Amino acid sequence: MNKESLFALSLFPYLGFLWFLTKSQQTPRLSLIGFYVLLVFVAVTIPAGIYAQQAYGTELANVDWLHGSAEFFLTFSNILVVLGFRQAVVQQKKANAATDAK
Repeated sequence: MNKESLFALSLFPYLGFLWFLTKSQQTPRLSLIGFYVLLVFVAVTIPAGIYAQQAYGTELANVDWLHGSAEFFLTFSNILVVLGFRQAVVQQKKANAATDAK
């Protein structure tokens, strides 16, 4: 199986993951948005890879400006996920401190 097929097939388990996260309503909202932004990364990477092949005759990883632009969405996604969970941890600590103070 080539990497493109594996990449396409990996989308289905990820969509299931997103469905369960959304349905559970237990994931911090900002983190959930970050997980959805990862789909934007995928949506941007595919045409960027095609463009790199057509315009430069090489793969996306070899065209720095294009690769960096696509990777921005991965970085942004990761930041949102981390900030969302951090916010949830801080809120939980405050709630625990308020409960302990009583």
